[in-house]
Amino acid sequence: MMDVKRKLLMQRRHSLILQDRQSSTMKFLNLKVITTAVSVAFALGLSVPALALETGKPAPEFTAQGSKGNIQLADYRGKVVYLDFWASWCGPCKQSFPWMNALQSKYGAQGFQVVAINLDTKQEDALEFLKSTPGNFHIAYDPKGLMPRQYEIKGMPSSILIDRDGKILSQHAGFNEASKAKIEQAIVASLGSK
Repeated sequence: MMDVKRKLLMQRRHSLILQDRQSSTMKFLNLKVITTAVSVAFALGLSVPALALETGKPAPEFTAQGSKGNIQLADYRGKVVYLDFWASWCGPCKQSFPWMNALQSKYGAQGFQVVAINLDTKQEDALEFLKSTPGNFHIAYDPKGLMPRQYEIKGMPSSILIDRDGKILSQHAGFNEASKAKIEQAIVASLGSK
């Protein structure tokens, strides 16, 4: 089974590299390769290096094109933000979206906001994903892959929990059943500390 996965990963990587050799696209493809490797590591139960941003420090400001206009981190001051990085080709992202919908529904009235940043190079791919896996929260698009560098993302999906003052509370790479309870506990704790 692992040989098949490895072979599929190698074929996918090879076809992605051949599609476009422009430097900005190659940087984004490198993120996909790293993300795939992280996903395989999670599946095998291996540890993955932590994200590099410091807890307690201000989250990097950003402006990204959303489906209803620009989205800026500064717009969410006073709210607890769950910043999620995702792509249409990310299997765990399909599992995380219903869970993020539930979080938004459950905690939105308490000052919580999910903001999901799509990293597909083609927005059409993201829109196709959203047809079958809708997101009932704020979604923005970063086709150039600038924000993953800003937030030092090392795998996908990755999330950053940001407090009401715009400071980083916690970070998480990957998505699985064990991580859900831990993340939700952090959200509840941050909502309780006004």
